[in-house]
Amino acid sequence: MVKTIIDDLRSGHARYRKERLPDYQPLFKKLADRGQNPKALVIACSDSRVDPALMFDQEPGDLFIVRNVANVVPPYEPKPGYHGTSAALEFAVKGLEVSDIIVMGHAQCGGINALMSMADGEAPIGEFIGPWMSIAEPAVQLAQQDTDTSTNRSVRTEQAVVRLSLQNLKTFPWVTERIANGSLALHGFYFDISNGFVQWLNPEEDKFEDFA
Repeated sequence: MVKTIIDDLRSGHARYRKERLPDYQPLFKKLADRGQNPKALVIACSDSRVDPALMFDQEPGDLFIVRNVANVVPPYEPKPGYHGTSAALEFAVKGLEVSDIIVMGHAQCGGINALMSMADGEAPIGEFIGPWMSIAEPAVQLAQQDTDTSTNRSVRTEQAVVRLSLQNLKTFPWVTERIANGSLALHGFYFDISNGFVQWLNPEEDKFEDFA
């Protein structure tokens, strides 16, 4: 019989219930009884290789994580439609009252590759990917203005999308209001899959540096 991913998940869940759940049960009961109270919202890519809770060694309940293609934050647009990322942002900021928002970019991002392909004149990729990534088109120009010759075009564009998403966050009035009164702070991060290290965007230098 061919083993499927569902078989792997069933085996993994059995190991979890036997080996790890006993240690986590008090925490889960606390989270169930008191609700969640995360301090940070992380906007990360859907890429299966990127796990914010793992790279920051956080427990369940510590981070409110939103994932989409290429960790893009759209600009504030209060029009009828489907605004999944904006809805999650609103819930985290206005409902959970997080104190920090982190935009987490990463290396070898497929969404960024699609963005660069469109910038090079190729047809938009897919029924939904192309229109979604068109939100990040200004990042291509930002990447071209980046004078850091130690990184290639892909890295510069991936990091430019982080910067653009941080800019777009400030178009939400209830985000800028909280930034102004000091109850909310924005941060940019970048994950290098090849070595597992995280860089953060130094706001004073406007460049990515080792976070350790």
